[in-house]
Amino acid sequence: MKYAIIADIHGNLDAFQVVLEDIRAQNATHIVCLGDVVGYNAQPKECLKIVRDMNIPCVKGNHDDLCSTNNELEGFNPHAADAVHWTRAQLDEEEKAWLRDLKYTRMAANFTMVHATLDAPDKWQYVFDKLAAAASFPYQNTQMCFFGHTHVPVAFMRDTVVRGGTYSKFKVDSSKKYFINVGAVGQPRDNNPKSAYVIYDMDAQTIELRRLDYDIESAQRKIREAGLPERLAERLAYGR
Repeated sequence: MKYAIIADIHGNLDAFQVVLEDIRAQNATHIVCLGDVVGYNAQPKECLKIVRDMNIPCVKGNHDDLCSTNNELEGFNPHAADAVHWTRAQLDEEEKAWLRDLKYTRMAANFTMVHATLDAPDKWQYVFDKLAAAASFPYQNTQMCFFGHTHVPVAFMRDTVVRGGTYSKFKVDSSKKYFINVGAVGQPRDNNPKSAYVIYDMDAQTIELRRLDYDIESAQRKIREAGLPERLAERLAYGR
């Protein structure tokens, strides 16, 4: 079995369609989503419809949570807050209810799915380094856990200590636990504007990070036409 693992689509239909085409080309047998289907970009309804129509396992991201509720936007920068308010106005109540009902963690096959961290999945903490990753490993009951949220692909491994680093493709070591960020479909932030997702080949026991070009100018134009902050359009070109 081959699992395509996607995260942080963030309403970027141009990127999402390219990723879905590549998933088909890679002959993936299953797809899972690590949350944040909506937020930031200009086509949340279209991206949400695709995810729902695919009927795939999906966990809740912080933007899924905020865009489907009237919760206060504590700690959000003004651009992100503007995008949340705009997205709330685009979604109908049925769509919001679907997002609200998503679980914070799920199992799929032999791995765990979470948007942020396993120790406090509803607190939306960020994992950029080994120290932050170490907090999730005691709560990880599977060899593999995939997460998103930071939009930065990185793989953390634990045997006796936690190690971490960037990756493109590697073989899974059965003696280690892995906590792996799959990057972002719709808003990469690792200084690479290419869309990102992961193929987990369960038969070959390999993890592969896929990076794909998409029509960034089209996504930017839609952001501007929607009246969303210019910063959200600009950052797509730089991947940060």
